[in-house]
Amino acid sequence: MPRSPRVEYEGAVYHVMCRGDRRKAIFRDDHDRNMFLATLAAACKRAGWVVHAYVLMPNHYHFLLETPRAGLADGMRWFQTTYTARFNARHHVCGHLFQGRYKAIPLDSAHPSYFGIVGNYIHLNPARAHLVPKDAPLEAYPWSSYPATIERAIRAPWHETIRFLSAVGLSPRAYAASMARRLAALRADPKSVVPEWKEIRRGWYLGGDDFRREMLNRIAAQTAMCRRDSYSGAAIRAGDLRHAANWFNKALDSLGLTQRELQKRKNTDMEKQAIAWLLRKSTLAPTDWICQQLSLGHRANLPRAVRLFDFAQDPKRTRLRQIMRQIQD
Repeated sequence: MPRSPRVEYEGAVYHVMCRGDRRKAIFRDDHDRNMFLATLAAACKRAGWVVHAYVLMPNHYHFLLETPRAGLADGMRWFQTTYTARFNARHHVCGHLFQGRYKAIPLDSAHPSYFGIVGNYIHLNPARAHLVPKDAPLEAYPWSSYPATIERAIRAPWHETIRFLSAVGLSPRAYAASMARRLAALRADPKSVVPEWKEIRRGWYLGGDDFRREMLNRIAAQTAMCRRDSYSGAAIRAGDLRHAANWFNKALDSLGLTQRELQKRKNTDMEKQAIAWLLRKSTLAPTDWICQQLSLGHRANLPRAVRLFDFAQDPKRTRLRQIMRQIQD
């Protein structure tokens, strides 16, 4: 089954999240929660992880996790398998505990603001889920890194607060005051969503354009020797589009055209159809994207153009197909 590629490198930082199977609870009581944290502590020791923020929710968890030695996948495999075995043994059950693969979104740790965005999102999770009693402070929820971050609970050895507090530019006391204001705003308008949180929920990375390019290069290198249909997800689709854009530019150069010049031509233009044929035959770019780049009009024009070049007999189409095949080589 196709899967999203795991981007692993030394010093990577991720927002890691996983839900219970069928969204069922992954904790039945506080003993389970302590067992989960003990398993996390062992995983950090084995893999060399550093946890900058975390929260345990009834049916899922979140980590802001750093991997100084890389090895996210191996560490997560041991961690989730071990906790599942311990949970099942304690409750005399069997089968899966977690829902599919965990989610791991790499973030640009060179820009401290992303630490703050993800950390605040994690720390406010209990409040958004109404797990913090009305009028109680955020630290009233004990199964989070927040109480230790503001120095109102004992910090675990594997939980690091210095880098996170430096990223938000606040002392523990000032951070507590800042989060109290955020909590009040959330309670005043429970439907309010910070724009950056949409990226956390839906994106495949968190960072600027340079970081996106870096991640795409890492993914391309990682998947270069693998079958394309072994992978799926937003990161792979972004790589497909970048690959298609590269071929599109090569085709324009080979014909001595600019994109603007090509778009002004009719849909029956042979050079426009030749590039359409190349992109359809040699890339995984979506039909709508190809039609948009070429200004090809209705999406039905694409398969029509491809058929004309698949069975080309006239000299001009034959010559253009040869030029496109040189690009393929």
